[in-house]
Amino acid sequence: MFAIQPSEIETQTPREPDWQDLARCNDGTGSMTELFFSEQLDDIAAAKAFCLECPVRERCLEGAQERREPWGVWGGELFVNGKIVAQKRKRGRPPKIRPEVEVPQAQSA
Repeated sequence: MFAIQPSEIETQTPREPDWQDLARCNDGTGSMTELFFSEQLDDIAAAKAFCLECPVRERCLEGAQERREPWGVWGGELFVNGKIVAQKRKRGRPPKIRPEVEVPQAQSA
């Protein structure tokens, strides 16, 4: 004879979801990983924009800083070599001649 035992699901108490469960990027499939760890400038911009409306953005950024994430977009910020950078420059060598920047001339009164 077989004894009927209560399943684990019935005996567990409901728990609050972890903050990672509430993240916009957590779809359960990992399909967005390439976006958040891309080298392409447009992907990086899209990932940062995607994070703007995430309810756990601050927690994500704090966690990335605590773990010293080496690279990727975390909490809407770009990490390169473990540091937050405003933007990533294009691949390749920088131009030898920088484009000229117009300097506004002061108007005399």
